[in-house]
Amino acid sequence: QVQLVESGGGLVQAGGSLRLSCAASGSVFSINSMGWYRQAPGKQREWVATITRGGSTNYADSVTGRFIISRDNAKNMLYLQMNSLKPEDTAVYYCSAGQFSPGAYWGQGTQVTVSS
Repeated sequence: QVQLVESGGGLVQAGGSLRLSCAASGSVFSINSMGWYRQAPGKQREWVATITRGGSTNYADSVTGRFIISRDNAKNMLYLQMNSLKPEDTAVYYCSAGQFSPGAYWGQGTQVTVSS
């Protein structure tokens, strides 16, 4: 089992930045892929970004050029640097992990609110 705990959410004005963190513990040796997802009120959860253990990244079109996903394998940490935030980025952000793709394990989520 793997436990994931997110932190770093909060309230920020449009155009601002936030950095989310996700601490992984447990059977982390089984994890290759980690990612961030988000769920806005009344909407389905959507994928934001993914990173492999080797550092390969992929981003949703809506965040490309604004968000940066990174990980520190030695510390079992995952990060999401969010820049140029927009009100439509408001959502609960979830950290996820898995062997071949995220989705096997989930954190509890952290709220990000972007005011206009």
